Amino acid sequence: MSEETERLAKALIELREAEGISVRELARRTQLSQATIRLHESDRGRPPVPFAARRFEEVLGWAPGSIPTVSRETTDLELPPDSGTVAG
Repeated sequence: MSEETERLAKALIELREAEGISVRELARRTQLSQATIRLHESDRGRPPVPFAARRFEEVLGWAPGSIPTVSRETTDLELPPDSGTVAG
């Protein structure tokens, strides 16, 4: 667990607890999936992608760029190049 991802995980949990909101509500506020919220609250060691980091910064009231990010190219969530094509 890196120091930065641990800080983010704690901040997200503390925000939810302080405001008495669910993972679902935090997902709605950030426009991210519940799975993404759970991933970063449990801190699996990877920084968020830039889009998610910006959403977290907004909801936490942190300065833009204060959450280190991982580039989309290094995530394992990328679709294969031909996945957007429709056979037919």
